[in-house]
Amino acid sequence: MDLRQMEYVLALADEQHFTRAAAVCGVTQSGLSASIRALEGELGTELFHRTTRRVDLTDAGLALLPYARELLSQASAGRDAVVRVTRALSGELRVGAEQCLGPIDVPALLERFHRRYPAVTIRFTQAGSLEQLDRLRAGELDVAFVATTDHLGGLDRIEIGRRPIVALCPPGHRLAGLTRVSWPDLDRADFVDLHESWAIRQVNDSLARTNGVHRRVSCTVNDVHTLIDLVKRGLGLALVPQNIASKPEAAVLTQLQLPVGTMDWVVSAVSAPRGTGAVSAAHLLELLDDSVACAS
Repeated sequence: MDLRQMEYVLALADEQHFTRAAAVCGVTQSGLSASIRALEGELGTELFHRTTRRVDLTDAGLALLPYARELLSQASAGRDAVVRVTRALSGELRVGAEQCLGPIDVPALLERFHRRYPAVTIRFTQAGSLEQLDRLRAGELDVAFVATTDHLGGLDRIEIGRRPIVALCPPGHRLAGLTRVSWPDLDRADFVDLHESWAIRQVNDSLARTNGVHRRVSCTVNDVHTLIDLVKRGLGLALVPQNIASKPEAAVLTQLQLPVGTMDWVVSAVSAPRGTGAVSAAHLLELLDDSVACAS
């Protein structure tokens, strides 16, 4: 049992898919699968139920999960302690992020950066992706965690992860008994959606235009939890990344799979190629691999 295997376990538990988990970990699917099999052989039990559509934790896998997180956390803390006494960094780091970026836990990433570089002042802003890109170009941010691949221009981008987009359906809705919908099923329906500055709104509007869906966005919000609450109260459907649909608050809602081939929601770290915070930004981005592995 080693740290790399623990990273694979966490990624597979999160992604529920060998190909996506391998992409997150930067290894081949066969390499990740072989490592998981070796770990299961060492422990004498299966950690995952495998089907053709998804991968789920067994009871043994669920029991291992918190220890896997703790092992990776302790290893990171050890590395941070060494860096703290061997490298000095000061100044200011200005970071922006959208809410609920499933593939990356931004608060945890900032906590780790602060632990490593306590002399750096962190300025954090929560905003929609398009607003963050504007602030990057204006020199007001050093790093932005966004969910768009559009309007980047000369900004540097590191892809962190992807999630499928699903429809959230309230109880009692005409679509609530389905597991997958076609685009005509969504035509003329009422929707709850996020403000236009959020990347997912741009994706949703594009999907609707491309597939001939006339959406009535009756409620526009700037908060994921308010969006879920309005859907629960029957005020409309919502198109959201799967990590938002999987929140405990959305447990009473039906997740509807969209037609095969629908684009994914893509999360990236974006930075300006130059700027006063370039050194601090580079040190933050060095920590991405561990933070993605530990994100829930």
